[in-house]
Amino acid sequence: MQGIVCSLLWPKGDAPDDLWETSPWIDLRFNDSDTFANLEAQTHRRFLKTHTPADAIPIDDRCRYISVYRDLRDALMSWANHRTATQRFVIEALNEMSAADGPTPLDPDWDGDLDPLFDELMSEFTPLEHLQTWWDLRAEPHVLLVHFNDLRTDLDGEMRRIADFLEIVIPDELWPEVVRRCSLREMREAGRKIEKIGVGFEGGADAFFHQGTNGRWDGALTDSLSLRVDHALSTLPPDAAAWLQHGSIARRERP
Repeated sequence: MQGIVCSLLWPKGDAPDDLWETSPWIDLRFNDSDTFANLEAQTHRRFLKTHTPADAIPIDDRCRYISVYRDLRDALMSWANHRTATQRFVIEALNEMSAADGPTPLDPDWDGDLDPLFDELMSEFTPLEHLQTWWDLRAEPHVLLVHFNDLRTDLDGEMRRIADFLEIVIPDELWPEVVRRCSLREMREAGRKIEKIGVGFEGGADAFFHQGTNGRWDGALTDSLSLRVDHALSTLPPDAAAWLQHGSIARRERP
């Protein structure tokens, strides 16, 4: 999503810096001390990344909020990839920094078993609780929910919806290139130039921007784990759970 917004804001591909610097991840514990000073100095239209739920950040109707989700099972497989590729020293540093806050530490020796990984994904504050905070705001004109399945199915159409939401007008002749820059292959190539990704992930951008596909969980989840996923989804309102599993295009219904 950061890449999409960046491509829309600079349709000629002339963003002032790499994505990490142009769109800082403001709640990342590894941020440099000058992150907010750099952000304050920006003169272009700013866009930030956060993993924080809606009930824990300021909501200002002068801003626009895009919240992105994917099937819980796909999220689990993506987390498995991240846990495999994240350098051990990063996990250990995160555990040390968060010790005072109380979260359960990440196991630096995770062995690939998806059952304890699901426990890890669903501990403290789950993706489902996160979705609920934004789902409650879905009718607000300054909030847009986007599903990864829809981006994979119709990147062009979803980017047009995002451009409309952000009130960005792209000249027709620039549109094909604006979309092309947001393919997984192009995002991976751009990510190879971001040093911090290479430091934190074994395999760098190739690991961070992994397969980008859906359905890798099929055949990987045990029957008991599938039941646990279904039970977790049942804690959401039915329409929210259905959207999280399938997205909007498959259901022909927007949240």
